[in-house]
Amino acid sequence: MVIREMTQSDWSDVARIYNEGIATGYATFETNVPQYGDWDKAHIKLCRLIAEEDGSIQGWAALSPVSSRCVYGGVAEISIYIGENARGKGVGKVLLARLIAESEQAGYWTLQSGIFPENKASIKLHERLGFRFLGKRESIGKTNDGIWKDNLLFERRSKKVGIA
Repeated sequence: MVIREMTQSDWSDVARIYNEGIATGYATFETNVPQYGDWDKAHIKLCRLIAEEDGSIQGWAALSPVSSRCVYGGVAEISIYIGENARGKGVGKVLLARLIAESEQAGYWTLQSGIFPENKASIKLHERLGFRFLGKRESIGKTNDGIWKDNLLFERRSKKVGIA
């Protein structure tokens, strides 16, 4: 498996995998894959990664800012999506480990993830890679079906920056 930088030309595969995540009902509150321009504006230009095997994109990961305030410049929210045919094969672990390493090189000291309680695989993945559970945000958002959902907040502090 190769982990490489995401390019705009990867968007059709990224969008397909994103849509597969949406279809699970427990990966995101989003109901539609955004247009590339909107997605691009919402995500940090660094640390956009693709997991590829034999020329096939298996998953992707990217960061988005948690705030526009400069004091939170080293804090980012993780998006990580694994294609339905690649789930349970270790793609997420390799991809997230590389995202952590690249984010630290780029100066990020805190990564956070909001995960639906039903997404057991994502919870285990984050715990394995050093994220700690901070708490539950109850009924924080409503699905397209009108169902209020909880979100579990996980955080990883960088040891490289010396604040963990």
